[in-house]
Amino acid sequence: MSLVLYYHPLASYCHKVLIPLYENGTEFEARLVDLSDAESSAELIAAWPVGKFPVLRDTGRETVVPETSIIIEYLDQFHAGPVRFIPEDRDAARAVRLWDRFFDLYVATPMQKIVADRLRAQDMTDDYGVIEARVSLDGAYDMLEKQLASRTWAAGEEFSMADCSAAPALFYAECVHPFTPTYPAISAYFDRLMSRASVKRVLEEARPYFQYFPFQDAIPPRFL
Repeated sequence: MSLVLYYHPLASYCHKVLIPLYENGTEFEARLVDLSDAESSAELIAAWPVGKFPVLRDTGRETVVPETSIIIEYLDQFHAGPVRFIPEDRDAARAVRLWDRFFDLYVATPMQKIVADRLRAQDMTDDYGVIEARVSLDGAYDMLEKQLASRTWAAGEEFSMADCSAAPALFYAECVHPFTPTYPAISAYFDRLMSRASVKRVLEEARPYFQYFPFQDAIPPRFL
């Protein structure tokens, strides 16, 4: 088995990479990283000194691939399966990359700001930063409602890298700053995402770790 994935089952960006791996039944070794364990952390840092996961190691090609979007592009190029995550058509590919970045930057990033603030000591919280994050999410939801009103998936009619990015971003965003039922198009799209077999598997594997999510009480009951 040539692929090794350094990851954690609770991390949203790890979900983003697990989804395409599961979509195509790609064989890989899952290497769970415990950042509180020096040996486990050292292995991750040796692979990618930035120290963030997920990171993919391809021993067959002696290649280390960091960063979620780059990992998915790498899988599409060197470990392709029946589902392709970036279209060959350049215009369609650009749309996929745009909405992939949109979910990472304008949904996942403010969502993580809110989550991180909940983990801070009471005298270290950033109330203004959380307000900014919520305003940013509202703006992102407004844009997504229009984008998704006439599409099955984020960038068109085919499941793509943009949807791999959307699934974890929206899952956790729904917990910290809900979009249902105010945004019906996003809500319907979210249901389609959550019905995808690969996404269901990712969430099943994450479930034992939900207890460590600071907004655990806000996770919709259907996922518990």
